[in-house]
Amino acid sequence: MIVRIMGEGQVKLADSHFVELNELDDVLLKEMDSGDGPGFRTTLHALLDKVRELGTPLPDDSLEPSELILPAPDATLEEVRAMLSDDGLIPN
Repeated sequence: MIVRIMGEGQVKLADSHFVELNELDDVLLKEMDSGDGPGFRTTLHALLDKVRELGTPLPDDSLEPSELILPAPDATLEEVRAMLSDDGLIPN
């Protein structure tokens, strides 16, 4: 799956990594629901760091369509809330 981190670029991730990413996404949803701003920030950074760690960066000039778009590291809780689906940022 091709994943874009807004403002950074794209990475290719194997589907097998989404179980681990969904765990972080679930924590992020709970923090957003409770209004835990500091927890949200920490978990968002952990999620993006994990995507960077597990993914293979695509060249900057690559024009692959993104199947998943994740917020920038400095996105606010409100901006991320606007991006959410019923499943969170990462589809189940």
